[in-house]
Amino acid sequence: MNVIQTEIPGVVIIEPRIFKDTRGYFFESFSQRDFESLVRTVRFVQDNESMSSYGVLRGLHFQKPPYTQSKLVRVIQGTVLDVAVDIRIGSPTFGKHVAVELSGENHRQFFIPRGFAHGFSVLSEEAVFQYKCDNFYAPQSEGALAWDDPDLGIDWRIPADRVILSEKDRSHPRLKDMDWLFDYGTDYYEE
Repeated sequence: MNVIQTEIPGVVIIEPRIFKDTRGYFFESFSQRDFESLVRTVRFVQDNESMSSYGVLRGLHFQKPPYTQSKLVRVIQGTVLDVAVDIRIGSPTFGKHVAVELSGENHRQFFIPRGFAHGFSVLSEEAVFQYKCDNFYAPQSEGALAWDDPDLGIDWRIPADRVILSEKDRSHPRLKDMDWLFDYGTDYYEE
């Protein structure tokens, strides 16, 4: 696998090695050994999958300690714009984001470490999205950030009038109004 560093240390794009022939293709979608060697030590404990149609925007979500999560995400079918926002107070990249297009064609994966808000918008007619988490979902620990916070400057590549949100995702605070954020100096992997 090829690991591509982004502008934010720890947030990486992963390109698997794909073997194609007349039958189709094959690739290793995850190897614990390779991931730990090339990215970081993480023990994934939960896999999730969602299906969404064009214009659906999910995010920007995170979980607070002690249920903080890292995510390794990919798209099986369709295309999404996947976004990670640094919400670690004191970080040199606080409030900055990385956006990457993930699709069933490019087979790219995106690793979002603990300390980041995460979201994605569906750019194709439909998308099947899968992700691995290194901590279990805990509803009492949910946190979220406004997807349309102008200070973040995220271009979701969907006209605002075509964005489809859950009721919950319509009313999250802007980053400057958040009442809880991660601390940059804290290692949330040793909880």
